[in-house]
Amino acid sequence: MLVVGLARTGVAAALFSAGYGAEVTATDVKREEELGDAPAKLLAAGVKLELGAHSPVAFLGLDLIVVSPGVPAKLPLLEMARAQGIPVWSEIELAWRYLRGKLVAITGSNGKTTTTSLVAHILKTADIPTLVGGNIGTPLLALVESSMDTTVTVAEISSFQLETIDQFRPEIGVLLNLTPDHLDRHESFEAYAAAKMRMFENQLERDIAILNADDPEVTRRMPSRPHIYWFSRQKRVAQGAFLRDDQIIFRMEGSEIPLLRREDISLRGEHNLENVLAAVAASYLAGADPASIASGVKTFQGVEHRLEFVAEISGVTFYNDSKATNVDATLKAVETFPGSLIVILGGKDKDSDYTTLRGPLHKRARLALLIGAAAEKIASQLGDAVANVRAGTIERAVEIASERAKPGDVVLLAPACASFDQFENYEHRGRVFKELVAKLAQLQAAGGSKAVSATIPHEKGIDDAA
Repeated sequence: MLVVGLARTGVAAALFSAGYGAEVTATDVKREEELGDAPAKLLAAGVKLELGAHSPVAFLGLDLIVVSPGVPAKLPLLEMARAQGIPVWSEIELAWRYLRGKLVAITGSNGKTTTTSLVAHILKTADIPTLVGGNIGTPLLALVESSMDTTVTVAEISSFQLETIDQFRPEIGVLLNLTPDHLDRHESFEAYAAAKMRMFENQLERDIAILNADDPEVTRRMPSRPHIYWFSRQKRVAQGAFLRDDQIIFRMEGSEIPLLRREDISLRGEHNLENVLAAVAASYLAGADPASIASGVKTFQGVEHRLEFVAEISGVTFYNDSKATNVDATLKAVETFPGSLIVILGGKDKDSDYTTLRGPLHKRARLALLIGAAAEKIASQLGDAVANVRAGTIERAVEIASERAKPGDVVLLAPACASFDQFENYEHRGRVFKELVAKLAQLQAAGGSKAVSATIPHEKGIDDAA
């Protein structure tokens, strides 16, 4: 078999397959020196390597090809292999065939990481054996050996991963929302949405789909076979979780079970209320009791890089939302704050339309600091809606923010872009931002210069896949 792409997922797929006795070749366009310690690990496991370029010969005469999420599903060499009858799978397809227990799979344009983490936290609170992985950082294959018949695996799943499934079938599938994203790869919103909907294509009538009743793009694509539950912050649903009079309720077979009050949720923003509703529904249907659900939500502190409070320096607060890799995620982040925002935007463009940021930024922000390859496009599309400065790098953006911010301001990293142009992944970007803010706090406490720099090394892994 052949594994294409050697980030975390590809390495896990190659090592797993070799461990099960497969004859494995792994290929990546990066050279050996660019792949860290991965080549040595793979060679030690008996995996053959094709590095620096993809050889067409390597894609022929195979029983199976497994692709990493970052590898385009329509890569010409993969199309050539398909024409020869060679199956092309994502890592989640391979993992699903070996994973034991129940699978809760969560997808959507935004909120996947928070919802996945919250479901896992609730289930652990309920003393249910729980594993968590997928696009959130740990490949599903890395969880196979730990899985049991009694385990619930909670997985964040991206459109990149869903593109190349075959029989992948979660017992519980969750679709949070659908907004334009990754149009540079999927070519159109319809193609992107179709990839997301593959989550449900193999589900049976006994399986469960949990859908956002408030999202028209979701409701008009409702799957036909699984048992459907809804979540809504706007109305009562026939079955599922909803908000009524500031109380979260789960409704099932005509019975209503009060779970917790809205004030018990520590996460900021209306979008996080939706994430909590989805998580409550998934957790209840996965076996969590009402008391554990309430306790789990109350004690959940959020996830790194998702509207993460970083520091308050001289009355200015800094928030890290590096996971906001598309325009809709940035809109949600901006709308979480009443005003006085200095927003850091930019990175690698995904063929996005930034004009939708004009109104919210005009209303809530007083300055936009633009970084990365998309800076000029963002500046052009924002026009005069908000004052903006082409900062170029995140180091310079933090420096300018510290110079111009006044007490009461919020400095928000919410890029609306992928991170590939200047960072390994959104996590790397977020950690650099946090280090810069920490150094700024130290410098200001010491009364020194405001110039800051970061030294966090690059990390290999899945990046910005929704």
